[in-house]
Amino acid sequence: MKRWTSEIETELTVLLKDWLKQQGRTQADLRRSLRASSTRMPALMEVLEREHRLGGMPRLAARLCAIEAEWSTTAQMQSGHEASGGSDLGGADPDPFGQLDLLLQEIRDDRVN
Repeated sequence: MKRWTSEIETELTVLLKDWLKQQGRTQADLRRSLRASSTRMPALMEVLEREHRLGGMPRLAARLCAIEAEWSTTAQMQSGHEASGGSDLGGADPDPFGQLDLLLQEIRDDRVN
C-alpha cells in the first residue's frame, strides 16, 4: 500500500474541489458526509487520510463513491418531492411542516363551511 504523502494530499485536494464543483456541492456538504470536525480542507483531509490508512486508495475511493451515491439519492428524492407538489403520502416527508400545512388547510376549510 502506498503511503500518504503531501503529493497525494495536494492531488486529492484538487480532485475534491473539482468534484464538489461538478456535483454542485460545497465543502460543508462534504464535511457533513464525512462527519469531519470542520469545513476546512485540512480537517477533510484528516478524515480521508484516516480512510487511506485503514484500507488504502480503494477504501478512500469507496468512501467518496458512497458519498456521491448518497448525494445522488438525496437529490432524486428532493426532485421527486418537488415534482409531486410537495406532498409525499407514501413515504417520509422531508418537509416536517408538510403535514401541518395540510392540517391547517383542513381547519381553514372547516371554518368556511
